[in-house]
Amino acid sequence: MKLIILDRDGVINEDSDAFIKSDREWIAIAGSLQAIARLNALDYKVAVATNQSGIARGYFSVEALDAMHEKFNVQLKRVGGWIDMLEYCPHGPDDGCDCRKPRPGMLNKITEAFGVSPSDVISVGDSLRDFQAAQAVGMQFALVRTGKGESTLSTGRLPETVPVYSDLAEFVDTFAGELT
Repeated sequence: MKLIILDRDGVINEDSDAFIKSDREWIAIAGSLQAIARLNALDYKVAVATNQSGIARGYFSVEALDAMHEKFNVQLKRVGGWIDMLEYCPHGPDDGCDCRKPRPGMLNKITEAFGVSPSDVISVGDSLRDFQAAQAVGMQFALVRTGKGESTLSTGRLPETVPVYSDLAEFVDTFAGELT
């Protein structure tokens, strides 16, 4: 089985330091939905693992998050795509859970659900914590420059071996030959 795990904010949709708090604020990054549909067409399972601490912080409710994901799914379906699994962490940074990235809980849950070894999975993210979670389970990682990607690159904390792409569409376009 072929599996790609995507971060949400900054990879699939626009990110905001003030949090994405409603379906109105959830705006897909140009080409990201089509990129997911292309992964689906290549017979990849596509999962999303996303920190959503805005719930713990009281910025939005689980119902608001569900509305964001409904909008995401409707727009994705319009371009022929779908998400096979979506996991989110509702906890705050000080809650001590295992699911909040950079901890590996969500990635472990997804790989276990699909019965795949983490070493056979590629995780795509825009932040150091995305990389750290992937690294913790031995997963391949690719960084996109969208969202927090540029600032993540500027920290110099990622190994030079991490592949970097302008966005999710470029990641899929570049690896389309390898992903088949």
